[in-house]
Amino acid sequence: MISPAPEREMADALRALAMDAVQAANSGHPGMPMGMAECAVALWHRNLSHNPGNPAWPDRDRFVLSNGHGSMLLYSLLHLTGYDLPISELKRFRQLGSKTPGHPEYGLAPGIETTTGPLGQGISNAVGMAIAERLLAAEFNRPGHELVDHRTYAFLGDGCMMEGVSHESCALAGTLGLGKLIAIYDDNGISIDSDKGSIKQWYTDDVRRRFEAYGWQVIAGVDGHDIEAMDRALRKAKRESKGKPGRPTLICARTIIAKGAPTKANTGAAHGAPLGDKEVAATREAIGWRYPAFEIPEGVRAGWDAKEKGKRAERRWKRAFSAYEKAHPDLAKEFLRRMKGDLPSNFSALCESFVNDTNLKAETIATRKASQNALEVLVPALPELVGGSADLAGSNLTMVKASRPIGKSDASVGQAGGGNYLFYGVREFGMGAVMNGLALHGGFIPYGGTFLVFSDYMRNSLRMAALMGIRTIYVFTHDSLGLGEDGPTHQPIEHAASLRLIPNLDVWRPSDALETAVAWSAAIQRRNGPTALLLSRQNLRFEKRNTETANQIQKGGYILADAPGAKAVLIATGSEVQLALEAQKLLDFPVRVVSMASTSVFDRQDEGYRSAVLPGGLPRVAVEAGVTDYWRKYVGLEGAVVGIDRFGESAPAPDLFKHFGFTPDNVAKAVRRLVT
Repeated sequence: MISPAPEREMADALRALAMDAVQAANSGHPGMPMGMAECAVALWHRNLSHNPGNPAWPDRDRFVLSNGHGSMLLYSLLHLTGYDLPISELKRFRQLGSKTPGHPEYGLAPGIETTTGPLGQGISNAVGMAIAERLLAAEFNRPGHELVDHRTYAFLGDGCMMEGVSHESCALAGTLGLGKLIAIYDDNGISIDSDKGSIKQWYTDDVRRRFEAYGWQVIAGVDGHDIEAMDRALRKAKRESKGKPGRPTLICARTIIAKGAPTKANTGAAHGAPLGDKEVAATREAIGWRYPAFEIPEGVRAGWDAKEKGKRAERRWKRAFSAYEKAHPDLAKEFLRRMKGDLPSNFSALCESFVNDTNLKAETIATRKASQNALEVLVPALPELVGGSADLAGSNLTMVKASRPIGKSDASVGQAGGGNYLFYGVREFGMGAVMNGLALHGGFIPYGGTFLVFSDYMRNSLRMAALMGIRTIYVFTHDSLGLGEDGPTHQPIEHAASLRLIPNLDVWRPSDALETAVAWSAAIQRRNGPTALLLSRQNLRFEKRNTETANQIQKGGYILADAPGAKAVLIATGSEVQLALEAQKLLDFPVRVVSMASTSVFDRQDEGYRSAVLPGGLPRVAVEAGVTDYWRKYVGLEGAVVGIDRFGESAPAPDLFKHFGFTPDNVAKAVRRLVT
């Protein structure tokens, strides 16, 4: 039987794999993995509860590498502990088609809980994961049956600390008292520009006082290269997580970037570039690593192998779940459904009924109000829906009768910390990243609201959700000039078009209550990507449709009002659909009106359907209160677009629409110019 190697050698194996893979790729970041090797041993070898044989085990601890540029640390840990990530993939680090890209990507290799790289995103995702654990525990745990009881760990560095999103999310974590969130800060005093100056020239935050002010427990000044010291800090953090209420914990680990490298340790040069063949050889000599590149001795493999330990941990949970299932069969069934991401068996029928009811009511209301009406039906029916707003609940209309605010967990006053609605405060970027963490954890479908113009603040989080293909829903209200007097700072002009450019993000801009109901139904049922709902502040007239026309809304674009022998096609979206319909009445020749509720969904339809809706050879005019260039993909250079390519003004909405040419007369003129 092979004896496990000492933990010092286990740490050196991480260093060796990191510098070998980066050197082989001639690209990457060796410094962080080499500097955090002992931190990784203390966490992954001594404290992390996980099962390499089943990366999706529901009650595993979550681990997030927020400083994702150090991806080789995570890949090495996954390989050595027994996940299905062979050494051949480490040798292909950063190569086309490998499972080991430059930054960890969710869904690409087993054991990666989230895509990281944009700094600050990972720690913010971890906050969302910790919230998810809290909510699931409050909902499903029963006396004597702790079905949900795990922690969320994160590594982060100076870059994550500097990014504003970490301020937003970590402040929220402290306010909520997320005691099972434990972060290890790689305090090495080096960032990218450290080869040109000292980090103190641009970063002098007192991290300890900052996080204590947030309400975190801070364990400062820990030697990050002392495994015993790190283990003591982690055990202290875990004790805090048992408190009611608890505090999230930040462990400040003093480390040396690229520790072991004779000339490049503690330098900016080790951050984002290969060490070089000579330095790699010298490092091997300095740390006593006598093995060729990518060779791991059996003793080290035996020390790291977590497969049997992981199986035992999951077996214990399965025994607990079996007892839980006998005591609470309905809850157990619901828990499994939620964690699989399945919708209730009656959900399709519920949506169909709601859509039909909306059509019968035929209400002329703002689409933000229509969205709230949808949520009044969806929230009670879907306990996995977790809503929120960036301090705009009364404007976004994201709260409903069944909404229960989420607060601190405090058993002493009977607060379980459950709920289904988060007051995010004015933290749009943090909200987006936390929503991603909620979705990634499993068991929840998060939605969050703000004004469309402020989607700029959360754009990177939206992009990451689209990249990962996760189900998050964004409620963006005040979608155009129609918000009126708040003026150009709040009036979105380029935002709808720019969101449509994000791959895998479905964008809906509904024209009335019925399209809004269909958009919500589509967003909930979409499992492979996020959805943005762009909603009006002002009332929009309800348009009557027959059953066939109503059913085609789900295809994104459809013929709303046809005319035999049409000479042109009017394409409109959102509030401008009304203008197109009025313009159709003003013209003395037949024109087809197409409502393009979602360009992304329409573009996924087959060629036959798209050609039937937008036949070739007919002139086309698009109408939207936004930038014009995007619509050229539908109208071509020979078509026309009634839009706006400048910032707005502060005035009542009707005055603004008239001032900028959004009138039936102006739309009709655009059509006439093309046809005659």
